[in-house]
Amino acid sequence: MPDSVRAIVTGATGMVGEGVVHECLKHPDVEQVLVLGRKPCGISHPKLREIIVRDFFELTSIEERLSGYNAAFFCLGVSSVGMKEQQYDRLTYELTLNAADTFARLNPDMIFCYVSGSGTDSTEQGKSMWARVKGKTENHLMRLPFKKAYMFRAGYMQPTKGLNNAHSYYSALGWLYPVWKLLFPNHVCTLQEVGIAMIHSVTKGYEKSVLEVKDIVALARR
Repeated sequence: MPDSVRAIVTGATGMVGEGVVHECLKHPDVEQVLVLGRKPCGISHPKLREIIVRDFFELTSIEERLSGYNAAFFCLGVSSVGMKEQQYDRLTYELTLNAADTFARLNPDMIFCYVSGSGTDSTEQGKSMWARVKGKTENHLMRLPFKKAYMFRAGYMQPTKGLNNAHSYYSALGWLYPVWKLLFPNHVCTLQEVGIAMIHSVTKGYEKSVLEVKDIVALARR
């Protein structure tokens, strides 16, 4: 396992991506973070570099800047609410695989971590549209020639205090986290645990490729 992490992070202007970047910048084992985003993430740090990507389906022009990394923490995603399956498939499956194909080709020793969701359908045959698409995305990511690919099936994530991009309902319901943690320990974790678990997936590894909430917490504690 490598001693240091050089990570590409997507989705840094969203709640999960921002939290993962925050943990990376704090962690002594993370040497460098490259943020890829459609708009500036608003974070300044000696470890952080940033590339504005207008179109994640067209990465050719920046390929020379995407090599030399041993991790990708893919936190970019959209809600399926109000979307037709074709549109959601393009913005979830096609977009993710296009970026992942590029990363794998340029960085064959890369660990790839994908933020999926609790309830994802690995069979790709269930009634839930988003779960089928996420399942297809997971299945194809695990076939790419990465050193290892991990699927993070997070449930409720308690936001990290002081960050800017938590969804309003997380702020409204966050006070219930201790109760949920007590009653449903396998369905809730903190955003801090997600970020640390991703870092540990590179430096320590994990025996499973698909990580449910209990696995995320276990990996974060290694």
